[in-house]
Amino acid sequence: MRRAAPHKAADSYGTREVADLIGFSRDQVRRFARRGIVHPARGVRAEYRFSFQDMALLRSARRLVDADVPVRRVFEALDRLQRRDNVPPSLSALRIAAEGSTVVVRDDRTVWEALSGQCRLPLGREGSGEGGRPSAAKPREQGTGRMATVVEINTLSSDDWYNLGLDMEEVDASRAPEAYRRSIALDPANADAHVNLGRLYQIGGDLKRAKRHYRRALESAPEHELACYNMGTVFDELEESDLALDYYRRAASIPDAHYNLARIFGLRGDELSSLRHLKRYRQLGGT
Repeated sequence: MRRAAPHKAADSYGTREVADLIGFSRDQVRRFARRGIVHPARGVRAEYRFSFQDMALLRSARRLVDADVPVRRVFEALDRLQRRDNVPPSLSALRIAAEGSTVVVRDDRTVWEALSGQCRLPLGREGSGEGGRPSAAKPREQGTGRMATVVEINTLSSDDWYNLGLDMEEVDASRAPEAYRRSIALDPANADAHVNLGRLYQIGGDLKRAKRHYRRALESAPEHELACYNMGTVFDELEESDLALDYYRRAASIPDAHYNLARIFGLRGDELSSLRHLKRYRQLGGT
């Protein structure tokens, strides 16, 4: 049982994949394409093939829906923006947001409604956010006379790319590494992204890269038990049992770590330690 533990959950995606990953129906995804809101290429059978940029914008549209903007209004607002003369060719370059159930666009000085073009009051620093990982949504203020907090949704954060990588593993695992790499590019300290990318390298037999990412995960989060466990499996594969034991011990809540500890101690003739870890393995739900 030396396997790396699974983690919960050319860049081109078909309509079904996009619908599964984003949470829209296939008809809704095609509608975005037909209206020119996203610009997918065509495959060998003339089917839509969506890029990472398309995915980013569609996930942004999904965030508008999740922020209580009706789907119909999202279509209308993005379609209206697409047809305006004073916006960039790609909507992904805009700072699109939700304010209540209204779709708005931000610049450094103003907020204006996507549907009507009407300007709002100048936006202060409250809606600009701070450093670190951008949150997917923030609580909206209710019952005050102030404008509700504006939530930017048109760019993917490190955590968004990480979650997209998890989704991709369910659809096509070969495409997940790119999402994890993008997550790490945005936040080199995203330990979970390092762990999952390292795991995929390990499954592919590239133990050197796997170790590199597990180490980077542990530099950011020294108590990350899954990183410790997976690092243990690497040294187990390399038959460096002393190092494997050290990392398995640091993964105390992972059942398979105790199973592997029991196995190694059993091979060394330490039956007492082997039985102790086998018991702990079963207590943690191992079978």
